[in-house]
Amino acid sequence: MAASTGGGVGAEDVVRNKQVILRDYVSGFPKESDMQVTTGTTKLKLPEGSTAGVLVKNLYLSCDPYMRNRMTKRDPGASYIDSFNAGSPIAGFGVAKVLESANPKFKQGDLVWGRTAWEEYSTITATDSLFKIHNTDVPLSYYTGILGMPGMTAYAGFYEVCSPKKGETVYVSAASGAVGQLVGQFAKLSGCYVVGSAGTKEKVDLLKKKFGFDGAFNYKEEPDLDAALKRFFPEGIDIYFENVGGKMLDAVLPNMRVHGRIAVCGMISQYNLEQPEGVHNLMYLVIKQVRMEGFLVFDYYHLYGKFLEMVLPAIKEGKITYVEDVVEGLESAPAALIGLFAGRNVGKQVVLVSRE
Repeated sequence: MAASTGGGVGAEDVVRNKQVILRDYVSGFPKESDMQVTTGTTKLKLPEGSTAGVLVKNLYLSCDPYMRNRMTKRDPGASYIDSFNAGSPIAGFGVAKVLESANPKFKQGDLVWGRTAWEEYSTITATDSLFKIHNTDVPLSYYTGILGMPGMTAYAGFYEVCSPKKGETVYVSAASGAVGQLVGQFAKLSGCYVVGSAGTKEKVDLLKKKFGFDGAFNYKEEPDLDAALKRFFPEGIDIYFENVGGKMLDAVLPNMRVHGRIAVCGMISQYNLEQPEGVHNLMYLVIKQVRMEGFLVFDYYHLYGKFLEMVLPAIKEGKITYVEDVVEGLESAPAALIGLFAGRNVGKQVVLVSRE
């Protein structure tokens, strides 16, 4: 659907550009109606005078829990990442094909992953957050997950923050998600005992049968989380990879072993609450001499090459497996994003925008 003014891509072709717009800022649990799918037009040409930007066609978009925080209006400095602009396309991580580049690091035809907008075509000016894709013998969608931001998050949080040792005990909450499923497999590769929790029987079975966790439980069926953790960790927990917060964190703290480590990746149970829940058992950080550390994946991007050297061979040798939940079309994106907070996704939630 292009009205050409002559020449190929870059010659001011005007094309349809479907977008997912944030209607207004959100409080409480987000709804599909907080977003709107609109269709406009765009020129397939970088703006006049662009010195570093790239024009891309988006192929895959990533749905990630952190995006919920960006849907609420926050004061500058109140979060590690800015709020979305109401009335504009929402943004996140994605995989794209370069159509035109004013940046010497990228050329037409390159495949990239990084931050982009939820639309069919985007002009990306902040190219520092773009990575060129060199390995295309794995599914391109993997660069929204295992080979992209979630993969790096699992790697940095587990190896760099927690420094695992063979034989240690590891607990992962929200373990079947984009990050958790990888943390568990990294733990097994490191010779650890690992247990995960999830919210459905299907996900619990996935943890044990597909990802090789030593144990798993459905937290919704456990009236006493402390008792559940004692059942799986009678000697305590060395490493807790924190994705949930709230009551789960409170239950974990008394079950930590002396000199345990907690990597705080996220707290999905708190994102939709107007008033966050308090945590009562923090004194156990002192009693057990536990180190609890929050981290942001962006601080570890310099390790991306080292990460690929470990993960790509493990994927090809079948030592690491990855499960995706793919929906097709931008019109499916709002429901896919909201589904994260109801646990509807099984594995990494991805939106297929175009097959190139």
